[in-house]
This record gives sequence, structure tokens and C-alpha cells, in this order.
Amino acid sequence: MKFHRELAYEAGSAEVFAMLADPAFREKVAAAQDVVSIDVTSTPNGEGMSILNDQVQNTAGLPALAKKIAGETTQAIIREEWADATSGTYEIVAPGKPTKATGTVKLVADGGVTRHVFDLEVTVKVPLIAGKLEKLMADNIDAGMSVEHSVGVAWLKGNR
Repeated sequence: MKFHRELAYEAGSAEVFAMLADPAFREKVAAAQDVVSIDVTSTPNGEGMSILNDQVQNTAGLPALAKKIAGETTQAIIREEWADATSGTYEIVAPGKPTKATGTVKLVADGGVTRHVFDLEVTVKVPLIAGKLEKLMADNIDAGMSVEHSVGVAWLKGNR
């Protein structure tokens, strides 16, 4: 299933890139998402960066069918490999689960606004119900990005 989302920030792309590179920002987002635990590393890589965000997420609120696959909590590993300050790859995997999301991420400067753009392919390898679970996973990714956006807007205004 294709997934596209854009988050707009009223800040320059260098400021948004710096925010995304800051582990404290990632930890604040995780706290706002009620993540059970998080281990995040951000490593400069030439003009870009590598981010590894390993978290344990609570699955409360998921439909019974999804909880049967995910369990009471689930590990999500989010990897971002930014080639430079404008674009990179993005991947979400859940070790031992038949789910993943992979694609691209970029920052697009548009006047005084920077758009954080995600284009992902969400896949769930469960016969007969894959489409339904992919939609659920995409909805959860979307909800998480909405929280990230709210935290990011506040962060850029100095609420750290």
C-alpha cells in the first residue's frame, strides 16, 4: 500500500534538519506518543545523517486481529539514512513480525516553510487480510506523524 504524508514547518530546512538530527527531539516525540521505551542514535554521515530509533510501542487500542499479530507491545525499528540535508531513505521494521514500511524522506524548502515529505510502501505479509492490516499500519504511521508534527512545531518555537 502506498503512503504519502507531508508535514509543514514554518522554519528553514537547516533548522528542521537540525531538529530531526537531535535525539532529544526524537525522545520528546516518543514520550508524546506514549512509547514504552526508546533508544535513539543520530550519527552525522558526510552531509547527511543516520538515525536509528529503536522503540517498544504499546498496542493498546489496536483491533484484536492486529493485537494477535503484534502482541501487547511491539518493537519498531525506524531507520533513516539521509544522503544530505534534503533527502534520504526511511524504513520501519518490526523484528519477527510480517510488517514493514520502506521508502523515501525529504525536506523541501518552500518560501518560509519546510515540508517534511514521506513516500512509503507499507507491506504486511499475512494471507487474506494483508490489505486490511496494511491500511491499519498506514493509519498508525499517519497518527504517529501527526504527533511528531505537533511536537516539531512546538520544538521550533522553543518548547524543548
